[in-house]
Amino acid sequence: MVAETPPLSTTQQALQYLDVHKIKDSSSFWIHVKPKLFTENLRLNITDILSFYPGRSTNFCAYGALSYLVIHNDPLGYVQFMTELFENGEATFHQVFFKPSKAVMLSAGDLRFKGVLDIRHAEQMWFLTLADHFKGYLNFFNRNYNPGDENSFWAATNLAKFNRMVKKITPYKVSCVGSDLVRPWVKDMTAYLQKRIKNGITVLYINNRIIHKKNHDKIKYSIPTHYVILESIKLENNLVTLIYWDYGNRTQIQVSPKVLRKIIFGVSQCTLS
Repeated sequence: MVAETPPLSTTQQALQYLDVHKIKDSSSFWIHVKPKLFTENLRLNITDILSFYPGRSTNFCAYGALSYLVIHNDPLGYVQFMTELFENGEATFHQVFFKPSKAVMLSAGDLRFKGVLDIRHAEQMWFLTLADHFKGYLNFFNRNYNPGDENSFWAATNLAKFNRMVKKITPYKVSCVGSDLVRPWVKDMTAYLQKRIKNGITVLYINNRIIHKKNHDKIKYSIPTHYVILESIKLENNLVTLIYWDYGNRTQIQVSPKVLRKIIFGVSQCTLS
């Protein structure tokens, strides 16, 4: 299981803050964000860390994995930041100043056909704000948000950008192997990951399309597309069983050691020591 780490704040502190702080009835900055849905979403996120849902057909998965790390360590800081962002249109989180563009503020709360994300207005705000602020080489031709860009490279996250986001807005230190194009040079990936999850929260950068193929042995060259939080991994009868956080829930898969090496492009271990 994922190693426990001392949090900066607790879920109870975050809930108490939401009980005491009365959210404004509306925001002149986020005109499509409904305060009731916004508050309900914040409560859900801090009481069920697995609930974060990046949305159907979006490129928000990296921000979902980042959210897991943020809520795990500082739920109070998260709700304070989100409340200030909603009320003032700008806010600082762990010394990083966020001021989303007008296009982002206009779209939050108005995303459609994204599954349950449609009614999770706090997550829409959070994901869009993160994608608007943090940039990588995938944003070279598209740095400014336009409606629909949540599905494009504008919202995509390469491995270096993900690690940089973790370092910027959490106290975690990150050690990483792998890259966007070349898989990690790890001989026994199962043993390597078993060791990693004992010492910190482990994020995998994987090719998600591969694990949804019916025949794992017939795999063509492909690139990583998805971030997941690894919770457990074991090897039995030459089959690797993984359990990980993925799109608002836990997922379990079984693959051969060979396929495991093919699907993983990056391993980021996040620790507080």
